[in-house]
Amino acid sequence: MTQAKVVRTRATRDNADDVVSQVYLDRNRETWNRVSDGYQKDHNGFLCADGMAWGLWQAPESQVNALGEVQGKDTLEVGCGGGQCSIALAQAGARPVGVDMSGQQLVHAKEHQVAAGVEFPLIEANVENIPLPDASFDIVFCDHGALTYADPHKSIPEMARLLRPGGLLSFNISSVFRDLCWDNEANQLGDRLTEDYFDLFRFHTETVVAYQLTYGDWIRLFRAGGFVVEDLIELRPPADATTTYPYVSKEWARRFPVENIWKVRKAA
Repeated sequence: MTQAKVVRTRATRDNADDVVSQVYLDRNRETWNRVSDGYQKDHNGFLCADGMAWGLWQAPESQVNALGEVQGKDTLEVGCGGGQCSIALAQAGARPVGVDMSGQQLVHAKEHQVAAGVEFPLIEANVENIPLPDASFDIVFCDHGALTYADPHKSIPEMARLLRPGGLLSFNISSVFRDLCWDNEANQLGDRLTEDYFDLFRFHTETVVAYQLTYGDWIRLFRAGGFVVEDLIELRPPADATTTYPYVSKEWARRFPVENIWKVRKAA
């Protein structure tokens, strides 16, 4: 999906307002259904083309180690999109399940499964309310997917519910640096802070609603959900990296982290 101009709101967390949450989820679902065909055309050949990889420059999981050993593990990808990451995990011996709010994204995921010769369940649902039993998974993960587009105060407890004791949650999102340095007028990343750190929560683009927390708020949310923080992996593209996502320059991302992976584990 192309980068749209950001219009931010200074919103306090309305954690009890399910109506507000549903409005934003519906808006994001409509957008992803509309842009899915173009998104998959632009990025399918790039995403996880050589096995599981992360982010805008596809950092190999073999180097990042955000998931660890996946063979024989029950994995859940939330915001699976075209299913490329879960297909890579299936090929590595995992037992994946993919969830996405966009039915059209799941149409592409099924096509990609057939092309890859693998099959696993695909479920249409939003990340705040996934129709699966408690303690079903060893690993839950997300690469710039559903955990960007839902209220984390609702989605993170849902991830905790779905994980077994000792299970791992790893998810890649835009970094706080990116959200604080976005230049609305130029519609690109700048090298100056443009937003107030303590106002981070929910922001709007012309097409979607996304969420971000301060580092302290993330950690407190994890602890409240029974998670122990194992790592914060700040991805830095190598000098020769390439991407199909042109709205962030490699030069900027080599100076400042534009994306990061939270790696947290549910207490045993």
